[in-house]
Amino acid sequence: MTWTVISDNRSNNPELETEHGLSILLQTERYKILLDTGASDVFMRNAEQMGINLSDVDYVFISHGHSDHAGGLRYLLEHNQQARIIVSPDAMSGKFFSKRGNLHSITTEWPEISNDRLILIDHTCEIAGGIQVTAHISQTHPMPKGNLNLYVQDANGGFVHDDFSHEIALYVDGLLFTGCAHNGLENILAACPWPVHTVVGGFHLLDGLQSDEEIVALAQRLKTDYPQTQFYTSHCTGNHVFELMQTIMPTQLHPFTCGTVIK
Repeated sequence: MTWTVISDNRSNNPELETEHGLSILLQTERYKILLDTGASDVFMRNAEQMGINLSDVDYVFISHGHSDHAGGLRYLLEHNQQARIIVSPDAMSGKFFSKRGNLHSITTEWPEISNDRLILIDHTCEIAGGIQVTAHISQTHPMPKGNLNLYVQDANGGFVHDDFSHEIALYVDGLLFTGCAHNGLENILAACPWPVHTVVGGFHLLDGLQSDEEIVALAQRLKTDYPQTQFYTSHCTGNHVFELMQTIMPTQLHPFTCGTVIK
């Protein structure tokens, strides 16, 4: 198994572009799976720069309906005629907004996708041999406070807090991809019925929203409850949050940026 970060907020390579978005290519012996598509076509240009061919990707996994994770899908489908799209129907039907700063839409512009290429997920299940998806994640552990600024528009045009029923997580051979982890790392891990050795994705822990005490307590719980699990993050994880968590779990927590390749 190899995973390569092709779009992210951060980069240590000046030849690769950054954006507020996330896209990772996961390659196994059987499949090429694109984990989210970033906000734009940045991931396509970065993939070309890295010599990565996306035309033969088998599956595209969309973790949730926000445009920074699904906005690039329409660009991929212009070049890929075979990939099947794994997504929650709630992600495709929802109208999503952020009130960080001025109220603005973060709804994805979905391209036309034929029914035979859509895999709509409304429950935890296996997609194909070795590819599993966790859905409808119970929220029994603390939720990221950044969610308080995120809304969905209801049928009457009003705004209600997003409950993130549209967020799903992908599991392949011990690796759990969290997308943004809006449901919270602990809730996603608790909902995953398979053994996890690696967690990859954003944590949605923004600097200045959770207290240092809350971040330290979370890191201590993760270290205690998942002592053998490695965690890789960037995107919507704040720099201060990462540094604070790493003091608690120095051998388990790792950063990634555009161009990171892990085998």
